[in-house]
Amino acid sequence: MTVLLLTGPTASGKSRIALWLAKRTQAEIISADARVVYRGLVIGTDRPAEDELASVPHHLIGILDPYEIYDAARFRADCERLVEGIHHRGRRAIVAGGSTLYVRALTRGLFPGPSADRALRQELSALPDDALHAQLQRVDPEASARIGPTDRVRMIRALEIYRATGVPQSVHFGKETPFPWPLLRVGVHVERDELQQRIERRVEHMFSAGLVDEARALWARDLPPEAPARRTIGYQELFSHFRGEMPLEEARKKIVARTKAYARRQMAWLRKEDLIWIDATGREMAEVGREILAMWEERASGTPDRG
Repeated sequence: MTVLLLTGPTASGKSRIALWLAKRTQAEIISADARVVYRGLVIGTDRPAEDELASVPHHLIGILDPYEIYDAARFRADCERLVEGIHHRGRRAIVAGGSTLYVRALTRGLFPGPSADRALRQELSALPDDALHAQLQRVDPEASARIGPTDRVRMIRALEIYRATGVPQSVHFGKETPFPWPLLRVGVHVERDELQQRIERRVEHMFSAGLVDEARALWARDLPPEAPARRTIGYQELFSHFRGEMPLEEARKKIVARTKAYARRQMAWLRKEDLIWIDATGREMAEVGREILAMWEERASGTPDRG
C-alpha cells in the first residue's frame, strides 16, 4: 500500500493539507517534525490544535520530554512500526512534515547505525562548530566535505557513529536500507513573498497565543545544553531574552528572520529530493488537497502518474 509523504517548507500548509486528506481517506498521520515530537513545545512549533488531533489519529506528536534525544534513526524505526500497524488496521498512512533528515530517512534510507548516546552527545554539544568540524575532518574527511561546517546535528551524528563503531560514517554511504513501502513523494511549494507573509502572520499568532509564557515554562525547567528545545527557533530567541541579552521585540524579529532563513534551507535541501511539487500559491487548501488525492488514488490503483 502506497504511503503518502507530504513535505515542504515551514508555513507551506502541509499539516493542514494532510488533515484534509486524512479525513477523506480514513488515513492516519505520522508527523515528520523533529520538534513537534516533544511535550511542552506546542505554540512555538505550530502543533495541530487539540480538536484537529482528536479528529484524525496522529502519531509522534508530544510523546517525549523536551530534554530527550530523538533522531532520524529513531524516527525511521518508529515510522516503519507505525505504518505497519496502520496498514494492519486497513487504513492509509500519511507522513507529513518538513524535517529534512527525517524526509531523507524515508526517501533515501538509513544504514543501521548505533543508537544515540546521550553522554557522548552532551560532550560533543559543548564544543563550538569549528571544533566539531575539525574533529570530523580528521576522522572522516569525506563526511566533513558533505556536511556544512555549521550543521551541528549532522556533524555530531557523524562523530557519534565514528566514536561508537570506530568506522567513519562515509563508509556506509550507498548502503542504506530502503523504506519497506512505496512512497508517493509530494512537496508543497509556496512562492517566496506569500511564504514570507505566512511566516510573519504565524509568528504574530504565536505571540498572541502565549508563546512567551510557554517558553518561560520551559526556561524554568533549566534544560540541559543538549536539549532540543534550547536550539528550536522561537524558544532559543526567547531564552536569550530571558537571560537579558535582547529586548522582547528584538527576539520577535529574530524569530521571524530565522524562520524565513530556515524555510530557505528546507527548500534548498528538498529540491535535491525526488519529489512531485505542488504549487499552493494563492490556492485554497481543498483545491490543493484534491490534486494530491487524485495522484494518490492513481498510484493506489496502479495507474502510472507523473511522479
